[in-house]
Amino acid sequence: MKFETIKFELREDGIGILTLNRPDRLNALSLQMMEDLHQIFDHLMTNLDCRVVIMRGEGRAFCTGLDLKEAIVLQKSKTPKEYKKFYFLDAPEKIKKSIYYEWRLSHLILKMRKTNQPIIAIIQGPAVGGGIAFVMAADIRIAGENAKFNIGFINIGLSSADIGSSYFLPRLIGLSRAAEIMYTGRFFEAKEAENIGFVSKVVPDENLMDAAIDIGKEMLNKSPLGLRMTKEAINISLDSPSLETIIQLENRTQMLCAASKDAMNAIQAKIEKKQIRYPLH
Repeated sequence: MKFETIKFELREDGIGILTLNRPDRLNALSLQMMEDLHQIFDHLMTNLDCRVVIMRGEGRAFCTGLDLKEAIVLQKSKTPKEYKKFYFLDAPEKIKKSIYYEWRLSHLILKMRKTNQPIIAIIQGPAVGGGIAFVMAADIRIAGENAKFNIGFINIGLSSADIGSSYFLPRLIGLSRAAEIMYTGRFFEAKEAENIGFVSKVVPDENLMDAAIDIGKEMLNKSPLGLRMTKEAINISLDSPSLETIIQLENRTQMLCAASKDAMNAIQAKIEKKQIRYPLH
């Protein structure tokens, strides 16, 4: 698959490398990047050859959020036909266009959570605005020593609650810390991110890919179905109103996994003290 603003490489072992590829703009989000990301996540929904995804940015930044220069141009451009399918508002064209782009961007976050593959985000340099939203929507976060993070919408007259930030951040680091960061719009850097549990660990920037691949390879030694069902259960548990609901979900998950060939092979390998190898399919 060829894209204008991202790169995707599927390694032979089943690890996919997804790279935001606008280094000259610090990987700022353009409309084309949004569409490229929609396309790759739609592809990953049904691609069972890809078992784990590592998401990164090309160059010295992960992603600096919306490309503001392009946003100004977009407001003056012709309105996309697609938004008319969803919005019939008695509002100026400028407002309707903004709603469409907000809808399109926010649905990338939903697709990141719905993909079967665990997503490991590796962050070098800044992850700001939409960039930190991608980081939070990932399953695992590893920061380089020069990483820094910011939910800065409130600094430009907007709400810091945007693109899933008010959902993810309190769940990742707790209400009080999340509120302080979102209300002030301040940056926080790699070491603080590790201390408050926002990232799993901090490594030298040059070791980011190796650290992510090491974790990815550990996942490759697990049942593909088990991984997918675990991600699904985590997603549902974040929103579930009761322990009983989660117990029922986990019971279903375990029974489905237990009935798979992967589980039988894993048990046999454990008995025989052999290393299990799972096929790509």
